[in-house]
This record gives sequence, C-alpha cells and structure tokens, in this order.
Amino acid sequence: MAEAGSDTVLDRKITVRFDGSVESGMPWEFKPVVRTMELNIGEDGLAFYEAYNPTDHPVAGQAAYNVTPYEAGGFFNKVQCFCFTEQVLMPGERVQMPVNFFVDPEIVNDRDAKYVQHITLSYTFYQIDLPEDVQASWEAGQKQETNVN
Repeated sequence: MAEAGSDTVLDRKITVRFDGSVESGMPWEFKPVVRTMELNIGEDGLAFYEAYNPTDHPVAGQAAYNVTPYEAGGFFNKVQCFCFTEQVLMPGERVQMPVNFFVDPEIVNDRDAKYVQHITLSYTFYQIDLPEDVQASWEAGQKQETNVN
C-alpha cells in the first residue's frame, strides 16, 4: 500500500528513469544513485540523487525538474523532494538527496497517458547566490584562519 499519497496500488508496473545534470558553469557533480526503478502504479517510491562540491568554497544550488513524456507529468507526484528547497554544499561535501514519489493510479484512465510504460524524472541543478548567513559564516571562518597563520 502506498504510504505517501495514493491509497490505491495497481497490479501494473511502470518504470521510472532518473536523470541528473548541472547547468553550464555549475561546479557540482550531480547524478542519480540508481538509474531506473520499477514499481507498481500507486506504490510509494524513494530514489536518491548524489551531489558533490569539488571546490574549495561553499556553493548553493537549486534544482529544476522535468517529467517526460508530457502526458505522464500530471500523474507523477513528488511527496518530498530536495528540489523544494535550495541546497548548500560546503567544500568537498558529498550528499545523497532523496525524492519520495508515486505515480497516480488515475494515469490508467487517461486517454493519452494510459499507454505510458516509462517515465523519466530529470533534474538540472543551477547555481544560486549563497544565503547571507552561510556567506557571513564562511567569510568569518576564512578571516579567522587567515589571522591564525
């Protein structure tokens, strides 16, 4: 039984593919931990993406997503997602970020979407300004290191 959204789980499988990229100039490495997942329509799914900041300074990012094919987009429901908030990775930090989702069972009643057997969830991370508190904390830490030497 799906915990997060749908009360109905169908005896029909669907394959979800995961894709990750970064905008040009974004220094992070970003990819899905698992490329595909097969689950029943209506079943709660949990996938992870990994992000890594190889730089020597904190970098903030925000993820934009896309669901294809277009017909399936309205039936793909993200219950919890790293894309709902900005992410800040410190120098050298590597994190796994979850997305909790389900495919609405109503997909099987849609004239066009009922034929969909594969859905692709794509994320692109783009760089944003560091939150002021992170920037101030980082700069204070850098000054302290400089004064110690």
